[in-house]
Amino acid sequence: MSAIRNRLLGALSGTAGPSSDYDFGSPPPGDVLLRPAGVLAAFDAGTGRLILTKRASSLRHHPGQIALPGGKVDPGDADETAAALREAHEEVGLDPAQVEVLGTMPPHRTVTGFAMTPVLALIHGPFTPIPEAGEVEEVFAVPFAHVADPANYHVEGRIWRGARRDYYVAPWGPYYIWGATARVLHSLATRLTA
Repeated sequence: MSAIRNRLLGALSGTAGPSSDYDFGSPPPGDVLLRPAGVLAAFDAGTGRLILTKRASSLRHHPGQIALPGGKVDPGDADETAAALREAHEEVGLDPAQVEVLGTMPPHRTVTGFAMTPVLALIHGPFTPIPEAGEVEEVFAVPFAHVADPANYHVEGRIWRGARRDYYVAPWGPYYIWGATARVLHSLATRLTA
């Protein structure tokens, strides 16, 4: 696992700037106050697999989408990393004591008004996910090799709010990884191969 740890640390030392849901096409609207959020890109230290969630289909926002555990920074959170750790504990039952935080990547600007900071981490010891009822439909893991290879990402698009919006996708098995999650993971893959 030291090889994956070293690669992730190397990716954090890169100089690539922030990413955005607006990377393809129209510029983001100006004068928007972005809400801080943190997401946990946590790789199992034993297997190298990345933990992802499938959001519940009943949710009002992003139902059924694939996501990294995480969410907005709450008043009790010290920062985006604390928010990511808290949310991962709530959403999938990941004990923060099992998490080795390696560092953060630049924030990703979402079309929903968040500055989403990806927190890279390793999970040590056995971990059996416990999906949060009503919010997480499924927890699954994707191999490091899939996440780390830029060739696994391509651009698709659709009409959203009357305009075409393009985005990265990185399908894996039955899972359609797309949007902000795929964009963040593409940024990581790019850093890993730089």
